[in-house]
Amino acid sequence: MPSLYFAITNHGFGHATRAASVAGMVKKLNPDILLFLVTTAPRWLLESYIDGDFIHRPRALDVGVIQSDSLNMDKEATLAKLEEIRTAQKRIIAGEVNFIQTNRIDLILGDIPPLAAPIAKAAGIPCWMTSNFGWDFIYRDWGEKFAGVTTWIEDCFSQCDRLFRLPLHESMSAFPQITDVGLTGGVPRYSAAEMREEFKLVQPQERRILLTFGGLGLEKIPYEQVKAFPDWEFITFDREAPDFPNFIKIRDRRYRPVDFMPFCDRIVSKPGFSTFSEALRLNVPIASITRAGFAEAALLVEGLKNYGRHQIIPPESFFAGDWDFLSRSPEPPRETTSLAKDGTETIAKAIVDYLQNSTF
Repeated sequence: MPSLYFAITNHGFGHATRAASVAGMVKKLNPDILLFLVTTAPRWLLESYIDGDFIHRPRALDVGVIQSDSLNMDKEATLAKLEEIRTAQKRIIAGEVNFIQTNRIDLILGDIPPLAAPIAKAAGIPCWMTSNFGWDFIYRDWGEKFAGVTTWIEDCFSQCDRLFRLPLHESMSAFPQITDVGLTGGVPRYSAAEMREEFKLVQPQERRILLTFGGLGLEKIPYEQVKAFPDWEFITFDREAPDFPNFIKIRDRRYRPVDFMPFCDRIVSKPGFSTFSEALRLNVPIASITRAGFAEAALLVEGLKNYGRHQIIPPESFFAGDWDFLSRSPEPPRETTSLAKDGTETIAKAIVDYLQNSTF
């Protein structure tokens, strides 16, 4: 049985959802491929994107950024954890190589833990990766303290055999072989009629807003502003949100933000590739808060301005303002061309073709 070891970065839910969308497509194209998803993301999140069996191996091969919520970062704690992983890399690699060889795994795909490539090299199998940025790009922007781990990460990435570079990307120059692909993400599973009946939606689509801030959420979302729009409906996955009459709180884990996107006037979010990518695939407008100190955010906001209907909201306007942006129409994209939307399918097909042609 051909098998794929999918290593997913230990950072929020965004990497896990876009990785799971690819893994789910792999399973759809060839149900016989055995999937190993190596991530600390919860199994229920992976299952929401993958139909079929897979093996969940909860391992943290990297740290991403340690954060209290989706906007506030702890750089010192992040650096300490990075150094811990770097010091322990021989032990980590040895353990994963043993697992890979015991389970006769044929290919590693990473999104985008640096150690995935050295693990593959030590195991004697190819390593492919997929992302719109590398962690060296994030840490390099944080100054001299991170120079050592940045160089280490670049060396890891240089051992990767193939990178599927997603849109809204940095150069990712540490990778020796790059294939550009389209946007990735999940496909909505429900019709407007099903959603309207299930969640008792009564307002027209132009008065429905999806609030989504990733797996870490935001520490202090100003929910009181929702009261200023009593004839609008607001959809949230935050189980701690207040019980306002015009708030629809999604508690059932079968549903994902992408399932609601086609039936909302716009999405209110922070910069995150998976949310932006799924919305751009569906041509749904995004009202995004800006984010300082995280280099990818600027790439995403510029990409949103270029290719999507958008509103860019300063944090102070979102947290202390009156949300008057909801009363204004989103801006049109600056570019007349669209991004390719077939990244999920392209990456999955390449994986399936490789595994079908190179095993047994």
